[in-house]
Amino acid sequence: MRSGLLISPLRLVTTSLRLFQPTARSPSVVINVRGVATMFQQDKSSLSNAAVYRCSSLHLNLEVDFQRKVLAGFVDLTVKTHQQDVEEMVLDNRGLQIKAVKDKSSGKDLPFTIQEENFLGAGIAIKMPVEAKQIGKETCVRVMYETGTNATALQWLSSEQTAGKRHPFLFTQCQAIHARSMLPCQDTPSVKASYTAEVSVPSDLVALMSAVGSGSKAHPDDGTKKVYLFEQKVPIPSYLIALVAGDLESRKLGERSDVWAEREVVEKAAYEFAETEQMLSTAESLVGPYVWGRYDLLVLPPSFPYGGMENPCLTFVTPTLLAGDRSMAGVVAHEISHSWTGNLVTNHTWEHFWLNEGFTTFLERKIKGRMYGESFRHFSFIGGWKALQDSVSRFGG
Repeated sequence: MRSGLLISPLRLVTTSLRLFQPTARSPSVVINVRGVATMFQQDKSSLSNAAVYRCSSLHLNLEVDFQRKVLAGFVDLTVKTHQQDVEEMVLDNRGLQIKAVKDKSSGKDLPFTIQEENFLGAGIAIKMPVEAKQIGKETCVRVMYETGTNATALQWLSSEQTAGKRHPFLFTQCQAIHARSMLPCQDTPSVKASYTAEVSVPSDLVALMSAVGSGSKAHPDDGTKKVYLFEQKVPIPSYLIALVAGDLESRKLGERSDVWAEREVVEKAAYEFAETEQMLSTAESLVGPYVWGRYDLLVLPPSFPYGGMENPCLTFVTPTLLAGDRSMAGVVAHEISHSWTGNLVTNHTWEHFWLNEGFTTFLERKIKGRMYGESFRHFSFIGGWKALQDSVSRFGG
């Protein structure tokens, strides 16, 4: 993430650390992750029992309902059991309307309860099938639901709030713990899962996600809608699940990059971010191959609250970067860096959010040093050091 132009990155980190600071050291257990014994520290910002039932992949089937301002459909979560004979799997939730929960293999309903709500939301406690309680067992659970009208991950814009003023617009922002208002999940960076998705939108709109698109198809029941298909093969934490639906067009930036925006600004965006492929190649020369396939950019309406958000395969950026002289395009180097530091190697809990942003800022400056010279990198460091001093003075060391 790159903060808005008026917000210090350290201020965001400091605020996040204070929000998620535990009162005591989080308990740890040893679990097996992809054949490796791993110390799992419980995330104090999650209500899930991910040390017991751990999600490895999920499939989303959602309809974007602009009239009601909800997402409706289901999610299939494939989970593996890591502790013996635990009755319930608990998922994170904030404001979701849960319609039913089923064991996908048998089709049988699974009893569930919504736990008492607190500032983290209200956990969904699902009674698991008997055979799912054995260590090493994989189970697929389907949760049918719709989002609440006040879902904190979803930003619904009227047509008047867009550049074209023709169609409504939706975008999501799940970092840090807002994914639980978009789908029932284990909403912690310590759990990573691959995902596929089918998203239905009005046929005159485009849907994009933090994944590689695999085309679209006609809606089976409604001729006024279209279904877009996505796949994210690289396991990611829940905060990197992202969705956008709007009146969007694309322009080619390079062999693996496009920029998406409303037609009113897409040409400006294509000019502004023309150096994207060079930045991507420079990053690869520093830290190794880019594993995500696509690196696309999406220019959002002005209400997007950050400079950029590093959603895999589809970085979200603010239109305030469209200066006309590429002077603000360096933010893209920061978001590209997150493809390695943050998205690929991630802080285990939000207590250590600084790892995401600290190493990313270091890599961002290395990219700029390679592209524009060491004096440019040094000048960027001086600005960052001044921002650090100002933030420590303001918020305390």
